[in-house]
Amino acid sequence: MKASKQPGRRAKPLSSGEKSPAAAGLRQRKRQQTRERLKRAAMALFLERGFEATTIDDIAAAADVSRRSFFHYFASKEDVVAAWQEDAAAALVTEILARPADESMLTAAENAIAAAVKRIDPTEAAAMSRLKRDNPALQARDQLKYEKLERALADGLAQRSGRKSDRLKARLVAMIATGAMRVGGESWLSEGTRDKPEAFVKRTFDAIREILK
Repeated sequence: MKASKQPGRRAKPLSSGEKSPAAAGLRQRKRQQTRERLKRAAMALFLERGFEATTIDDIAAAADVSRRSFFHYFASKEDVVAAWQEDAAAALVTEILARPADESMLTAAENAIAAAVKRIDPTEAAAMSRLKRDNPALQARDQLKYEKLERALADGLAQRSGRKSDRLKARLVAMIATGAMRVGGESWLSEGTRDKPEAFVKRTFDAIREILK
């Protein structure tokens, strides 16, 4: 008995204007690369010239894109700084989720922050802090950054725990950790950035534990 042959499935033709998954993926990667190039160019110029002295045309030229292309990715210079901060927050949450399960929430937050700041150039971090401190528009964005960071940390800690009963605890630890980053960062800057950032993180969390005893 001959086995019946099933006709092979023909690939569905793409409709007009529709891109293949590979082409769409390539386009997305190129967009991400351009966004990163703009962000790096902007941050380098901000640190070199100052925020106010750097124009959008300067950033576009340094990133080798048109002024019009800049606005495809960012609405303003302030948005570039906000994007840099949001990427740092996402990296911190990734560190939180990677911490060992036997660590307490507070210890996981401390170790995640310490691991994240190790990847930051202290000179660049100090310059960025001064940049934000001296610019009112960036100061307002900085406040919003910490609010977003606190929510992201709380979500990461709650996800790491996996227990609904720990959601309040996660929010409280996120509030403490965010405050530690803010106060610790300001103190690190005011003391002349003599210590490595990760060493200052440890000092700050040691102070928190001393208060909580």
